[in-house]
Amino acid sequence: MERHVHKSTYVAALVFALAPAAALAHHSFAMFDQSRTDMITGVVEEFEYRNPHAWLHVAVTDAANESHTWSFEMGSIGQLTRDGWTQGTVAIGDQIEVGFHPLKDGSNGGQFRYLTHEDGRVLCQGGAGNGPACDVEDYLPATN
Repeated sequence: MERHVHKSTYVAALVFALAPAAALAHHSFAMFDQSRTDMITGVVEEFEYRNPHAWLHVAVTDAANESHTWSFEMGSIGQLTRDGWTQGTVAIGDQIEVGFHPLKDGSNGGQFRYLTHEDGRVLCQGGAGNGPACDVEDYLPATN
């Protein structure tokens, strides 16, 4: 007796087999030192308001008067929008201070937590709930 397997059965099996790989494709945040919140001051070079994660690139001038780009990973457009961010929340040329969880390898960048504009406005992401304005104390690591 000959047995026929429908093509959709193979497709379904393939989808189930690949599902774990797709789930693992999204990275963890293990590369950031969550126990520290560092700060740098610089000028916005670019704000990439896109999925899967927005990126903020900041030119930072060191003691030798050399400029270095620092890059900060942010949440998704959906997360940022819920927190009140838009593509125009920051602009190229804005002077800002950025609070971030640094990269464990010491590279120039990290996980974005908040920024302070030169006019004193503080903008956060991830739980402010009532727009990008927030209290920086909510984003600093707990001290023992």
